[in-house]
This record gives sequence, C-alpha cells and structure tokens, in this order.
Amino acid sequence: MDKNILTKTAKALVALGKGIVAADESSGTCQKRFDAVGIPCTEETRRAYREALITAPEIETYISGIILYDETINQKTASGKPFPEILKEKGIIPGIKVDMGAKDLALHPNEKITDGLDGLRERLAEYKAMNARFAKWRAVITIGEHIPSSACIHANAHALARYAALCQEADIVPIIEPEVLIDGDHTIKRSYEITEKTLKKVFEELASQDVMLEGVILKASMVIAGKSAVKQSTPEEVAEATVKCLLASVPKNLAGVVFLSGGQSDEQASANLNAINKIGNAPWPLSFSYARAIQNPVLKIWAENPSTNTAKAQAALLFRSKMNSLATEGKYSKNLEKQRPY
Repeated sequence: MDKNILTKTAKALVALGKGIVAADESSGTCQKRFDAVGIPCTEETRRAYREALITAPEIETYISGIILYDETINQKTASGKPFPEILKEKGIIPGIKVDMGAKDLALHPNEKITDGLDGLRERLAEYKAMNARFAKWRAVITIGEHIPSSACIHANAHALARYAALCQEADIVPIIEPEVLIDGDHTIKRSYEITEKTLKKVFEELASQDVMLEGVILKASMVIAGKSAVKQSTPEEVAEATVKCLLASVPKNLAGVVFLSGGQSDEQASANLNAINKIGNAPWPLSFSYARAIQNPVLKIWAENPSTNTAKAQAALLFRSKMNSLATEGKYSKNLEKQRPY
C-alpha cells in the first residue's frame, strides 16, 4: 500500500468545485434506463451513449472522476481509443464499480447483502492495469417495518471494510457506499437514526481492517424523509440533519464525502447539496457522485436522435455538472435553472 498515492488520488477526487459522475450502470440497469426513453439496449447503443458522456467538451472543469462498469472500462470510442485513455487525457480519474450487486440476505426477508469479494484482489489488479485509480462498492440498507436488522448493517459494513482493504492493498482508492434507500414512507427522524447507526458500524469495521481513512471516500446518503412520506423534507431540513449525522458518525481524517442522489430529482439533488454546503465548517469536502441526477436530461435528449443530438446531450451534461459544482460551494440557486440549454 502506497499511502502517498492513495492520499493524492483521494484529494484529487474531492477537489474544490468538482464531483464524480456515476456511469457504472450494469447492463440490466441500462436496459431499464434505455427502455424508459424508447431506444434498444445493445452493446453498441450503450457504447455510443457512454462515449457521448466521456468525450463531452470541458466536462473536466466540473468533474474529477467517472465511475465505469466492467463493460464500459473495456470499451473504446468509434475511432478506437479506450475510454480510460480518453478520461486520463482530459485529467479525469477513471474509476470502476467492483461489487456484483445486492442479493437476498439469508434468514432476513426484504434485506440485501452485496456480493463480489471472491476474486476481488485479482479483478482489482486487472482494472489497475486499465488505468482505474479508484473503485466503488454499494451496500443497500432498506428502512421498513422491523428493518434494517443489526445483522444486515453488520454484514454490509464488514463487506465494505474488506473491499476497502483490498483496494488500498492495490493502491486504488475505495469509495464506500452504504446507501440508506429513500424508498418508503419513513420520516427524516427515522432516516437519521438508521443512517447514523449504519455509518458508525461501517467506520468501526474499517478500523478493524486497518483501512487508512485519508485514502477513503464515503459515498453517503442524504438524511431525508422517504419518497412516500406524508411530510417531505425541505433542503434546509435535509442539510441540518445530514451534517449533524455526519459529524456524529464520520471520523475527521476521512478524505471526503460525496453524496448519492438516490432517486432525488435533478434540481432537488442540487438544492439539497447546496444547502448542505451553506452550513459550512465540515472537516471534509462535501461533494457529489450522481448518476441519474446528472444523466436524466442527457439520456433523454440523446435518445431522441442518437445520430444528431450528441452535442445537445453533452451541453445538458455540462450544465448539470456545473450546477452541482456550484452547489459544492453553496453558490447554486434555483434561478440558475432558467439558463439550462434543454
């Protein structure tokens, strides 16, 4: 483990005003996204769409890293250049999703455990040879009646810690993502309770595996009421609860925190991130690692006519990236949405 490499990479990923695009959808998830906009989900259409994302002009102004999927990291542009090489030339750090998805947790109905530790050391070596410098692993925590169980939180926290240790052994920065799902009718108070419990267990397990926190990034859920809750959370409520939860749960020497959007709308994700950063005084950078909250308008525009709409789709990507970049400094405003090119 090279502590200098890990620390340098982690700092670059959470550099001021920059965030991460999650373009690591599995083929199955891609199928759902493409079906929703009415285009066939073939290897070529997936490649072409991802090329539009990766080659967007000036995207490096706001984006520090892009998380790829196994298929994507092996793909090339129409002219034959590997995607990671394109990113490297633009000064964007290539990353890779390495988990194998959430599966049913034995003896615990409606709860999940993430697979993928078997063979991970060897896969990390392969991805490193392809220029991947950071990785991502997602755990899924569901809030419901009598869940999550302590067993579910512990199992996922332990898996995240083992994954993080293997990444650091390979000089790859681990992004740890213990996602507390926004699905459900739970209150923001319940969200806070479960998020705090989950994060405390995750960092307890990271310590037990001797993971160096200066070379780790947390991909965190915002503390927010469930999508079906009677009372929805305002940006100010989300910010106050989220910052309070992080301060109570996350060690100060962590490299940084990037938030997942978790099903929030594009504008909601930007507004909530902005409110969080307006509070200030956090010991870590607070940025973003969004998938749908950045890609929603991009895919919709591109799908209308893939052969002619690439430039328009890339303009949408640049705009949403800029809005979230401003939010990392507390400078986003809903009025800025009037300038969007779509």
